[in-house]
Amino acid sequence: MTGEPAHPDAFTLGADVRRWMADDPDPDTAAEVGRLLADAELPAPAGDSPAARATRARAAEARADLADRFSGPLLFGTAGLRGVLGGGPHRMNRAVVIRAAAGLAAYLLETVGAADDATPRVVVGYDARHNSRAFALDTAAVMVGAGIEALLLPSALPTPVLAFATRHLNADAGVMVTASHNPARDNGYKVYLGGRAATGSGQGVQIVPPADAEIAATIAAVASVASVPRAETGWTVLGPDLLDDYVAGVVGLADPAGPRALRIVHTSLHGVGGVVAERILRGAGFTDLHPVLEQAEPDPDFPTVAFPNPEEPGAIDLALGLAQDSGADLVIANDPDADRCAIAVRDPRARSHHGPDTAGADGWRMLHGDEVGVLLGAYLADRARPAAAGGHAPVLANSIVSSRLLARIAAARGLAHASTLTGFKWIARVDGLLFGYEEAIGYCVDPARVRDKDGLSAALLVAELAAGLKSAGRTLIDALDDLAREHGLHLTDQLSARYVDLAQIPATMARVRSAPPATLAGSPVTEVVDLADGVDGLAPTDGLRLLAADGTRVVVRPSGTEPKVKCYLEVIVPVATDADDAALTRARAVARERLDAVATDLRVALGLVEPPR
Repeated sequence: MTGEPAHPDAFTLGADVRRWMADDPDPDTAAEVGRLLADAELPAPAGDSPAARATRARAAEARADLADRFSGPLLFGTAGLRGVLGGGPHRMNRAVVIRAAAGLAAYLLETVGAADDATPRVVVGYDARHNSRAFALDTAAVMVGAGIEALLLPSALPTPVLAFATRHLNADAGVMVTASHNPARDNGYKVYLGGRAATGSGQGVQIVPPADAEIAATIAAVASVASVPRAETGWTVLGPDLLDDYVAGVVGLADPAGPRALRIVHTSLHGVGGVVAERILRGAGFTDLHPVLEQAEPDPDFPTVAFPNPEEPGAIDLALGLAQDSGADLVIANDPDADRCAIAVRDPRARSHHGPDTAGADGWRMLHGDEVGVLLGAYLADRARPAAAGGHAPVLANSIVSSRLLARIAAARGLAHASTLTGFKWIARVDGLLFGYEEAIGYCVDPARVRDKDGLSAALLVAELAAGLKSAGRTLIDALDDLAREHGLHLTDQLSARYVDLAQIPATMARVRSAPPATLAGSPVTEVVDLADGVDGLAPTDGLRLLAADGTRVVVRPSGTEPKVKCYLEVIVPVATDADDAALTRARAVARERLDAVATDLRVALGLVEPPR
């Protein structure tokens, strides 16, 4: 069987590909696409010889690749841009970035410039990923070419430094070139609005509707890359004082008189957070630091991890091993752009001789993002000043997929609480925000300076909390037990379904909507809320919330950054206020069993497994 012949005449993308190549400012990506085009247009040899089959297969593979690369533009939204590096409009490359920068420039000139005839100001940052600096330089060149003041961070730096700079320098917009914790093949483009382009608590926060659609429209209006003016000089490269100011502000969050006897292992996962994290921790008095040397230097290939996300299995194994060897008290892991922070501790209840290594056997485990979130929330709530008479109470906020425990903590301490849609573009713009978090290890502990998640300032405050507890002979696990005694044991987890065929994501959501589980771990589902209808004063979003009679809650939603459908699970087990360690251990075991049963129910609902017969 020879299969269907691959005739060049049947390939309809040739003209589009050639137009793209002619307009591509990067000879590398133009040549990459050109090689694919040559393969796609290979004459189809007749016969069934190995050489003929190989040629047809090569042409078919190239056509499929080009079809994906030219399936449409890489869409700009509230997450900015994010995608695989490579040539073509559906990839991250210089042509796509130049168009995005030109669209942003046009938006700023229409809004800020038109408002008071002032020159807009944009600050641009970048991480150490492949092409990040080139994309940042292209952005600066486009801004200057459009008559906009462009300020470039002095080197590859963490995302929180760019978020800080947007507010600190009163910039009308900030651009950060990063793909955060995505795989090495990806890059991205995040946009913040500030200065005269945003008001109130939205200053210095990532874009939300309608700004995303308005910027997307100006990007779509760019006729060609060749039509975009780009300056060769004229932007300002900022000096070291910007980073100095950021570090000083973070260090100032800590109590200088607090205990500092804490041994810390830190990993930056080959990202840009290592040097800055060390400056902050040492500047605050934490000098017993042990970096994971194999992961300390920025490396865009992330050679020691399969996926540079601290939450992924195996990502912090080197850090846990070093912690075990060095007798550490705390492990801190930042993702590659250091806007997220993972914490690991030794938990006596987690000891298992079936674990993969001695660290696991001794009880080392990563805290869930909700655990770190409620610890920081309680810590900052206890430090907050009460609202003056007639004033507004400070607000603790978290996303609708994060634990409900933070709301109970806020109420018990006389503070307000807000639930938001997922993403710090929503959390960080809450009026009166004292602290905000989402379960995906993102924490905002200093909203006055950084209106975004910041894994470096969060790391410092977790270290300070852990050191204070250690001085009293206690641990972060003991603090979590205290919260369970006060508010009940809240245990959370996440179940994800990853898809290669993106069409399966809306199909899966439709399946769950049409046939949601009737019970969760045996408890009847009493409430099914479609978040697409808009609930609790929030904008409509794609998702479903289930609530069972025993308080179990599940939120099902598509991921905003990955090809996944995610399920966020939470169970609550009552705990006596005087419960001892044995009672808490039993309660955690019960909660874990219930959570595992909920996960089984959701696997059936998602179509991942067949329902039991």
